[in-house]
Amino acid sequence: MAERVEQRLEDRIPELEQLERVGLFTHKEIRAVLRKVSALEYKIQRRALRKEDFINYIQYEVNLLELIKKRRARIGYSFKKDEIEHSILHRVHSLFNRATGKWKDDVQLWLSHVAFCKQWNAKHQLSKVFSTMLAIHSNKPALWIMAAKWEMETRLSSESARHLFLRALRFHPECPKLYQEYFRMELMHAEKQRKEKKEFEQAKMDLGEFNYSEEILNGEMARIVYRDASQKIKGVEFQLAVLSIAKLFDFTQDLQKEILESLQARYADDPLTWDYMARRELELGSLQPTEHSTKQKKVSEMAQREERCCSVFDEAVGAVPTEDMWKCYITFCLERYNRKTNSEELKQKRLERTLSVFSKAHESSLLSEALYKQWLQLLLDSSLSEKAVEVAEAATRHFSQSVETWHMRLQVLIQLKRDGVTQCFEEAIKHVKSKGTLPLWTLWVEWSEGTNSKEDTEALYQRSLHATTPAESVTMKEMYLDWTYRNSGYKKVKRLFTSLCENRPFSLDFFRKMIQIEKDQESCKMLHLREYYERALREFGSTNTDLWLDYIKEELSHPQGKPENCGSIHWRAMKMLQGDLVEDFVSKYTLLQTGHL
Repeated sequence: MAERVEQRLEDRIPELEQLERVGLFTHKEIRAVLRKVSALEYKIQRRALRKEDFINYIQYEVNLLELIKKRRARIGYSFKKDEIEHSILHRVHSLFNRATGKWKDDVQLWLSHVAFCKQWNAKHQLSKVFSTMLAIHSNKPALWIMAAKWEMETRLSSESARHLFLRALRFHPECPKLYQEYFRMELMHAEKQRKEKKEFEQAKMDLGEFNYSEEILNGEMARIVYRDASQKIKGVEFQLAVLSIAKLFDFTQDLQKEILESLQARYADDPLTWDYMARRELELGSLQPTEHSTKQKKVSEMAQREERCCSVFDEAVGAVPTEDMWKCYITFCLERYNRKTNSEELKQKRLERTLSVFSKAHESSLLSEALYKQWLQLLLDSSLSEKAVEVAEAATRHFSQSVETWHMRLQVLIQLKRDGVTQCFEEAIKHVKSKGTLPLWTLWVEWSEGTNSKEDTEALYQRSLHATTPAESVTMKEMYLDWTYRNSGYKKVKRLFTSLCENRPFSLDFFRKMIQIEKDQESCKMLHLREYYERALREFGSTNTDLWLDYIKEELSHPQGKPENCGSIHWRAMKMLQGDLVEDFVSKYTLLQTGHL
């Protein structure tokens, strides 16, 4: 191993001598480089190789290249690049090749090599990297797309890019993304040829052997790709994706027409098809130039376009009366309503249209729970409180077992300060299952705290502890404890704490809250604090190191504390804590003893 390392260090000597001779590095810096490189070389020559060692070595070489580049720019020296940078680049490529050969499955390592080749313009080497990487990772379409894109955009080789896409499709014959990018590549190739031909014609040059096929210029290759793909890939999403790509090129009108016709013929019952056809009306505006149009005329034109969109949507919900179709219609209306406009008339028209569509969807019983929530929010924002109460009630009729819908209705009633809140809460609890009702109970007790008497609120808290599941009752216990302290004082909360401790489960915050309440008293008693800590440790002593440390701190700092108890607390902690928590506790306890915690 030592001989190999020495040989590799000797191979570096010519480039290091050049660096010193031309004044890019000093003799001291050269010696530092040799020391560092020697250590790195020994690490990658060991029998048990580590990926991190290769990455560190590569990173060091890349940093060296960047430093040389900056030094060259500073002193204005641009010669001897073959003797200096070329040998370093060759060495980095060798390191990457060894690393990717050893850890073939690490895609990130391959991508790092690709990025390095791109950064230093190593086109020939990058072509080899892509070839080897794709042979190993042929199951990843994104890598095929990356390689083809590089061939097309950097090497300007449409033929190589096409060849890569065809190879990729043999491995992934039903990959939508591959077909989309292949389709895009063929259109880019056609556009490139059209520009070339136009430049030749403008220069009045003889094309000679150059023969530009009209079919290719018109995007026939892309059409073939599309037809092949549409036979293998089903779904309106793919058709719309291909159509959006075709619209980026100004010579694809016939192709767009074919895709659109196929979309309407094959997916006439899909809401996304109707959604696209409706939104398309926004783009099909007036063909007349609008530079000199008045603001009023522009507003009027936009209103007409939106009306045309809504006409298509009205036809759509008649042809495809589904929840998804109404969702597309409502989403469009909300998008238009949320767009900024200086015209109050247009804003009002959009609001009326949106509310009307919500009502129609509700009448058809095809409004989802999420859309009811959006409808309610829109009504509240528009100060239509009476309608909001009606809609909230209707939502709970449709989704009577949904906690979120009842919560939404109750929030509306509370926000608008309406009567019948208690009855609504009772109705909600009756309809929904006990599991998951915590949001309703928390809302109810919070409302009761500010509205009802102490007795009613306390009765409600007591009721919530029995009505919620054990896991949810933990939160109610914390809220009950906090409310009792705020409203009835220390003695009452202490009795309540003792009472609540009779029924598990508990949360750590429940005990911490009681500890804090005790510490807030003028005559804070260590005896009580010990009781609370002991109760907490019975529940959480095996999983929480901070609780033990806080107990020890309390014994050390409290006027009535007994520092001699710290030893026994420490011993108990070591016995109760599990796994890595013991080591964590020991390190924190040491910091506490030295005054650093």
